[in-house]
Amino acid sequence: MVRLTMFLGAVALVAATTAPGPAAAQSDLAAQSLIDRLRPSAASSSRGIRVQGEAATPSTPAAPAPVWRPAAAVPAPQAAARTTAAPPAQPRETTTDAPSVSITVTFASGSSALTPEAERALAPLGRALASPELAPYRFRIEGHTDTVGDAAVNQALSERRAAAVRQHLSRVYNVDAGRLVAIGFGSSQLLVQTPPQVADPRNRRVQVVNIGN
Repeated sequence: MVRLTMFLGAVALVAATTAPGPAAAQSDLAAQSLIDRLRPSAASSSRGIRVQGEAATPSTPAAPAPVWRPAAAVPAPQAAARTTAAPPAQPRETTTDAPSVSITVTFASGSSALTPEAERALAPLGRALASPELAPYRFRIEGHTDTVGDAAVNQALSERRAAAVRQHLSRVYNVDAGRLVAIGFGSSQLLVQTPPQVADPRNRRVQVVNIGN
């Protein structure tokens, strides 16, 4: 009986030490969220397909033509049209309609070297791209900047940063480099339209776009 109790206690201890903690579970949720957003929607493949029951079949009898009758006069106060406020527009998260995500990746000023914060931000993306769900697809890694500085300098910097992200994903998460295309857009495709020389962090981002297989 004592041996059985000691054995069960050892099993429980091993299970407790090997079970994923809250941080790991949260990371898995972050990766799964990216998988869901980068995987093409099944609804897009059904575009143009008629839904059953959408149109009447030839055997369905036609409805009788409506009979016109003069409308009753409506008093002026009741005839006034009601105006409804339009819902506020939702801010865009990417600059394309393809399956894509935007990730804020921190670099040192004027540098393409990834900071520790950048590596942590890219961790869920690396696990998502290495997953079986996204394995059949290729992705474009886009570097974007805000409008601060010279446009030509920002263009070159965005290209180097996109290449650094591509190299990191391939080296650390074993994502086939042939599935990743690095390209820089500088400040030419702003997520948030701003005047020149405006430091908006929402425009300093890496955008990942599914480009098919």
